Amino acid sequence: MPKLDLSTLESWLWDSANILRGSIDSSDFKNYIFGLLFLKRTNDVFEEEVQLIMERDGISRKEAEEETYFKVPAEARWESIKKITENIGIALDKAFAAIERDNTSLEGVMTATKFGDKDKLSDAVLQRLLRHFNQYSLKNSDLYTPDILGDAYEYLIKQFADDSGKKGGEFYSPRGVVTTIVRLIKPQPKHKVYDPTCGSGGMLIESAKYVAEQPGGREGNNINVSLYGQEKNIGTWAIGKMNMILHNHLDASLEKGDTLVYPKHKNDKGELMLFDRVIANPPFSQDAWWTPAEIGQDQNLDRNGKEKKVTPNYNKVVVDTFGRFQYGIPPRGYADLAFLQHMIAVLKQDGKAGVVLPHGTLFRSGSEGAIREKLLQADLIEGIIGLPPALFYNTGIPASIWVISKSKPKHLRNKVIIIDASGDYKEGKNQNELLEPHIKKIVEAYDHFALQIKQTEVSEKFARLVDREEIASNDYNLNISRYIDTSEEEPEINLHEVKLELEKLEAKEKEIDARLVNFLKELGI
Repeated sequence: MPKLDLSTLESWLWDSANILRGSIDSSDFKNYIFGLLFLKRTNDVFEEEVQLIMERDGISRKEAEEETYFKVPAEARWESIKKITENIGIALDKAFAAIERDNTSLEGVMTATKFGDKDKLSDAVLQRLLRHFNQYSLKNSDLYTPDILGDAYEYLIKQFADDSGKKGGEFYSPRGVVTTIVRLIKPQPKHKVYDPTCGSGGMLIESAKYVAEQPGGREGNNINVSLYGQEKNIGTWAIGKMNMILHNHLDASLEKGDTLVYPKHKNDKGELMLFDRVIANPPFSQDAWWTPAEIGQDQNLDRNGKEKKVTPNYNKVVVDTFGRFQYGIPPRGYADLAFLQHMIAVLKQDGKAGVVLPHGTLFRSGSEGAIREKLLQADLIEGIIGLPPALFYNTGIPASIWVISKSKPKHLRNKVIIIDASGDYKEGKNQNELLEPHIKKIVEAYDHFALQIKQTEVSEKFARLVDREEIASNDYNLNISRYIDTSEEEPEINLHEVKLELEKLEAKEKEIDARLVNFLKELGI
């Protein structure tokens, strides 16, 4: 039997979504399909490992089952579950709970989705799904390459994001944007890479792929990098955990919770952990972001005696015990610079961060303008890259990549690399897309200044190295159009030549008129 290749795997997995259509909302497809995919994969790998241990050590099956890395208890075995014809959802829920019980690293991952609600998923639909997933073996020996399951999983995440529309932005960042940021901040072997809003883990996985291609990037089958992330949405966090395991990043530390209020990655002293690279695509302009203030809002009475909520004053109510907001408290309606300051706080002194933020962060005034000024004065902003519009699922507005460095090289001190990449993209029906030539153009222009790689000519209409003095003269406004002039020069007009040309045309017109009069005379008109 031929090994399962990527295109077959992708189409097979995507066909499972069609079985669910009409039963549940398309935005929920991913939770059920990823759960079943993970169950089938763990069962197949478990069986493969048991057979290997039995052959290698000459021991019984029962003894071999005790030696496997992953534990699959009896009630979670695929062979048993696929034969069930009634209350299939309840059996699946018990199977997932049993896997979590015997594999503590998966606590909360498998049970994040409930299969037992028959109003959503009938036994008939679940039976079709089980038969569908039974078509192929997902043992490593039956896959074309060990990595293709992770690649297929990434494909599914994108497909589900497309299918979910705006909701897709909650768990998926466009591949082109992710690749661009990774190549800009260049994670290296032995680095600790962290994403404070990790979604389904795409930015961390892309960082690991980049590291794997560097000298010393692999140690045997393992990539020489440590991955950390935190995600607020429990369903998305569960997908991220499964994504890491399917990409063989078994030791990735993905925590669940609100990063701004309850950051989870801390050292033995209770201080925030520090990382070599920090990468993120936070939710754009999240409002009411300091939940303790929102939960404990005061109630006042209006003139009619009705209760009305008092909007909290964030400058007074935001008290961060980790001291992350030293450049200022962002406004209640925009969490963007709160996420950015969290990233700065957890960045090592020689580290680098890359983050996607909405364009408004470049020019909004008030408290955000004050924070931006302090960041520039502290010389933390290394680069600003303006992206094309409509790249993201949750908004059509353009965004920008901020590159942060705490230790700029001498030639970049008190300067900012500014790139206008807004005009380079592939236009799509729903979303635009950054392709390899567009990514390469951005990264080469950035490295031209950042690494002083001079092989590539860089037009000032695309990228400039801007002095902080120039930015200060613009009141620390980073709106890209103030620094990159993309207008086309009008050709100079020589009035004398234009006059001579007009005279020639007039003479020719008189000649044609004269010939026309002669023709008309000959015709007797």
